[in-house]
Amino acid sequence: MTDAPDFRALFEALPGLYLVLTPDLVIVGASNSYLRATLTERDAIIGRSLFEVFPDNPDDLAADGVDNLRSSLQRVLRTRRPDPMPIQKYDIKTADGRFEERYWSPMNTPVLDEAGQVAWILHRVDDVTETVRLKSAEAERLTIAREQQAIINELRTSNDALAKSQESLKNREAHLEAILATVPDAMVVIDGTGAIESISATGQRLFGYSVPEVKGRIVSMLMAGPYRHTYETYLARYRAGGERRLLAEGRILEGQRKDGSTFPIELSVGEALLDGTNHFIAFARDLSERQARERLLHEVQSELLHVSRLSTMGEMASALAHELNQPLAAIGNYLQASKRILEKNIDPKAPMLSEVMEKAIIQTHRAGQVIRQLREFISRGETEHRPEDLRKMIEESCALALLVTKDDPVVMKMNLDPGIGMVHVDKVQIQQVLLNLLRNAIEAMHGRDRRELTVATKPDEKNLCAITVTDTGCGMSPETQARLFQRFVTTKPQGMGIGLSISRTIVESHGGTITAEPNPEGGTIFRVTVPRASSNM
Repeated sequence: MTDAPDFRALFEALPGLYLVLTPDLVIVGASNSYLRATLTERDAIIGRSLFEVFPDNPDDLAADGVDNLRSSLQRVLRTRRPDPMPIQKYDIKTADGRFEERYWSPMNTPVLDEAGQVAWILHRVDDVTETVRLKSAEAERLTIAREQQAIINELRTSNDALAKSQESLKNREAHLEAILATVPDAMVVIDGTGAIESISATGQRLFGYSVPEVKGRIVSMLMAGPYRHTYETYLARYRAGGERRLLAEGRILEGQRKDGSTFPIELSVGEALLDGTNHFIAFARDLSERQARERLLHEVQSELLHVSRLSTMGEMASALAHELNQPLAAIGNYLQASKRILEKNIDPKAPMLSEVMEKAIIQTHRAGQVIRQLREFISRGETEHRPEDLRKMIEESCALALLVTKDDPVVMKMNLDPGIGMVHVDKVQIQQVLLNLLRNAIEAMHGRDRRELTVATKPDEKNLCAITVTDTGCGMSPETQARLFQRFVTTKPQGMGIGLSISRTIVESHGGTITAEPNPEGGTIFRVTVPRASSNM
């Protein structure tokens, strides 16, 4: 009988970011990935209170990570159920005492004892900082592959430290088996022939199979048809060459469930030495939710572009109608005067010319009426205002704006007042205004050493809330600032000068205002006010 695996070593080598907490919120275990992600050492945090080790950033007055996490952990202790949390801004303290801006997706899960009481809390987080900043998916996959390769290497070295007393080992097994049952990524252990030896609880839920149903079968059964042969080719190539390396470095494949349905997964497979023989460990991450978020982001972007084009056409049509109405009126006046002169003329052709003049006057009046109807149609601007989540609107707008900054990145900061929840607006129109301001700010900072973009919210008078967009760009002259929101006024060589004019029209139709002023630190501050929803008044 071979010794059981060292579950603590396996836990510490997991690819995810995990902490094990007591009910008193004292740290008693941490994965290596968690230590690397939070810039900490195991000896420096084990035995200490969670919030003593990870406080809020004192320089960020809007920081609420500690309060949100404490509330989630208290819910776990009270309900004894897992508690997923929305994405949190929770800055990490670096070795030199500074705080580095980070974003996390946490999940807190209780581990119950035989009496049904909470014995431990498994705190898992995903570092989504790069996703929030919309870094390229390829860079993210390569990072995950490198981390998983490092984890596999650590599994090899950890295999030499499996000798402890039998009673202690059994106690660790009982606790760590419960913890491993909650691992979010599917983990499959495969022998050298490609046969499945074990599959984690998450893997069973993800693929719909129990352990007996997959044990001993070739792992390619978990992949959709076109990918089965590809994976079997990987194994054959490995057996022929015997090279120790990742067989799949964050590859995007199609998984197949027991019921035959398929779904996208990110698969990484590496070699590890377990019980003296070579095995493979496969990590499968379900990408369905991430791909759905990406599709939603593109849909929002397409809708905003469509509305922006319509607004631009409407603004130009209104301007043309305004400009053409005056010369048409002048033409009508000249024709009236000419007709009166002809009526006094005794020339035999005068009546015929007078009749032609009358027809011209009628057509001029008709053209003026068409233009007036066009202006009235455009000015109505019928839109649907409803309660919308202000934070979500701003986050979506910032994500779309940052799509164009991959080669020229900016530092994005958001200081959003948590007391402002819902606003009463047309979501697409206000997002069009925000996207226009954000992209103008990014363009104004092009080529500058300091590229900081800050979006903030705070309550304003008369049941309004203020949204400010602050950049550190080149700023503007007083002359430009005075004419900034007029039609066809622009500082861009290729600009049309109607974007800010459209923005003003949209904001004023909501009962708000839009203004611009110099940033004392260099750049410009745009300020937009919109009405708050009745629930916030």
